[in-house]
Amino acid sequence: MSLGIILASTSVFRQQQLSTLGINFIAAKPIFDETPLADESAAHTAFRLAVGKAQSLAQVYPQHLIIGADQVAWCGGKQLGKPMSVAKAQIMLAELSGQQIEFYSAICLLNTFSGSLKTHVDKTVVQMRELSSEQITRYLAREPDAIFCAGAAKSEGLGAALLVRIDGSDPNALIGLPIFWLVSALMENGVAVI
Repeated sequence: MSLGIILASTSVFRQQQLSTLGINFIAAKPIFDETPLADESAAHTAFRLAVGKAQSLAQVYPQHLIIGADQVAWCGGKQLGKPMSVAKAQIMLAELSGQQIEFYSAICLLNTFSGSLKTHVDKTVVQMRELSSEQITRYLAREPDAIFCAGAAKSEGLGAALLVRIDGSDPNALIGLPIFWLVSALMENGVAVI
């Protein structure tokens, strides 16, 4: 039995990533409160939100494979969200200049036919370059979508120039979707990715 694939995300970046696999899917907006809980670790926030997003669509899409994903950045003892404005992005990038940031990219695959749930959290450690206020201003002018990225660093674009080093097991995870894990999970559920 071939199950339809749902991406529980409105993220253009995640949709583009999933499209590279050449599989048919529908992107659907999850109905889930994404507010972090008090004293919650970044890894747990990302995990909880990824699973919550997928589960929020289970009733709407029975007999489907639902992909839930979320990413949380951590630096200086606090979680970093998406700045959502240029002003907030400037402040965030100034604080992150020269710092090491941990990105937790959580993903799950919920099979609403069998009820099985597979989960994974990928950790990527990034070393930011020392940035001047002029460099930050130029970067945000040239990469306006960065305000929609955790930590304001759109690594798949000009944001790569902000970085000195990336340590992780899947370069796709930093963009938001751990593709290496996802391919295995999809294949285990009968999807002929390759």
